[in-house]
Amino acid sequence: MAASTLLSAWGPLRPGVPGLCRCRQPRGLWANAWRLPEPAGSGRSVAAVSGPGISGTDRYCLELLRKRDYEGYLCSLLLPAESRSSACALRAFNVELAQVKDSVSEKTIGLMRMQFWKKTVDDIYCDSPPHQPVAIELWKAVKRHNLTKRWLMKIIDEREKNLDDKAYRNIQELENYAENTQSCLLYLTLEILGIKDLHADHAASHIGKAQGIVTCLRATPYHGSRRRVFLPMDICMLHGVSQEDFLRKSQDKNVRDVVYDMASQAHLHLKHARSFHKSVPVKAFPAFLQTVALEDYLKKIQQVDFDIFHPSLQQKNTLLPLSLYIQSWRKRY
Repeated sequence: MAASTLLSAWGPLRPGVPGLCRCRQPRGLWANAWRLPEPAGSGRSVAAVSGPGISGTDRYCLELLRKRDYEGYLCSLLLPAESRSSACALRAFNVELAQVKDSVSEKTIGLMRMQFWKKTVDDIYCDSPPHQPVAIELWKAVKRHNLTKRWLMKIIDEREKNLDDKAYRNIQELENYAENTQSCLLYLTLEILGIKDLHADHAASHIGKAQGIVTCLRATPYHGSRRRVFLPMDICMLHGVSQEDFLRKSQDKNVRDVVYDMASQAHLHLKHARSFHKSVPVKAFPAFLQTVALEDYLKKIQQVDFDIFHPSLQQKNTLLPLSLYIQSWRKRY
């Protein structure tokens, strides 16, 4: 899709657009905000957040999230207490799968690890999980909330297919990948919260796809440093952009147009998800807190005129914990 056709969905390309600037939060909320943990680089331990009654396997999952999926870690901590450990186990399971691709030098080894997790899920549903911290916590979550095995297997299958170092052929292929990973993760989170609602599922589907697109954009500088480009080929071809342009960190307008088209698609998915706002049970809103981080990235990338390599996009948002708390307090997503 050409950038010009998406102006109505996103708005003008240039930063400084009225309505897209950040509003200053009331100062009084600072005093009342729950003290969320600091970023992974702060050195603060999980034990300080989790309390004395936490098990060793639960602490392992929390620490894994804190280091590898900090945004997911914060979102999990804002879930109801009875759902928190199960959500952490689910996200830790996702992290274990996600890091397989970057941690192996040969596809065969990656396939063996995926096979381990397939057998692990089968064993979990036979009440015989292996002695691995994430597996044990995931087994507890399955027992506690009767989680759907199909969603767990879909995540593994899709991660397995993604072991091939190939760019997505088109935006639909990227969205299918996001649906079978990020959206499935949200369907399971809804089950943990005890939500069975069609509108919540529709919202989860769109949020998951937005997450997948934003993750692809955010990871582009990292992948480029390893001589890899995974951006959809159809959008690149539409604007006459080659993989080499991204490897050279080109700032040409046609490169920015590729980024703009993808960001606009993510923005549309968030817009569709929020169109169900009045129909989605309020109890489901905590599952969708990750929209705060997605919106933050999309605003930032617009402010730098869709320069995907701009240094500001690689910096942590130190106000994210507060933003998440406020969104949770307002009961919005």
